[in-house]
Amino acid sequence: MTTSIPRIVTVRQNILKANDAVAAENRATFAAHGLRVLNLASSPGAGKTALLERTARDLGSGTRLAVAVGDLATENDAVRLRQHGVQAEQIVTGTVCHLDAGMVQGVLPRFDLTALDVLLLENVGNLVCPASYDLGESARVVLLSTTEGEDKPLKYPTIFNTADVVVVTKMDLAPHVGYDRALALENIDRARPGVRVLEVSSRTGEGLDAWYRFVRGEGWPA
Repeated sequence: MTTSIPRIVTVRQNILKANDAVAAENRATFAAHGLRVLNLASSPGAGKTALLERTARDLGSGTRLAVAVGDLATENDAVRLRQHGVQAEQIVTGTVCHLDAGMVQGVLPRFDLTALDVLLLENVGNLVCPASYDLGESARVVLLSTTEGEDKPLKYPTIFNTADVVVVTKMDLAPHVGYDRALALENIDRARPGVRVLEVSSRTGEGLDAWYRFVRGEGWPA
């Protein structure tokens, strides 16, 4: 008797193959406009929106930024970001726990890509599903907050293993939550050997200069 497992595998392979084709189209579009695109992934509450708010506030006058925000429901994050003078467009994913390349392609007509230097994609808060979906980005950023546990890279190795950079957020809270920095860095390196790690606080500004250099692609792969 034939089981259903091969069908499930086949469907998933087909979905990812179709996504990769659209991601390639997105990547070509971004390249044609000289646009740097960053895909930010994290668990809920790790500080993606706070980091983007601070980034928009600090870089908005010198770097032409825009943001596409993915959430299952509401436009709350996009509204927060617009208050800092940056164009932010919401992608409401409904029951889907990640952005995919088609969703990103669908939102691109809302932006004047010729007028942008950097497009930031705030993925749905999830450390599982986003790992499998290429959006056509220049680089994938995975955030880990000091408040959520040093073992996250070991629990969710796939998303960390696809990271081009890991950003440790909420460094201002580290002394208050018993954050073990050495252990966190060790676990990140176990999941993604040699990955660059940036330690930041959106509240105090700690480490943000290095983050801004990465956003602009200064001294980093394009």
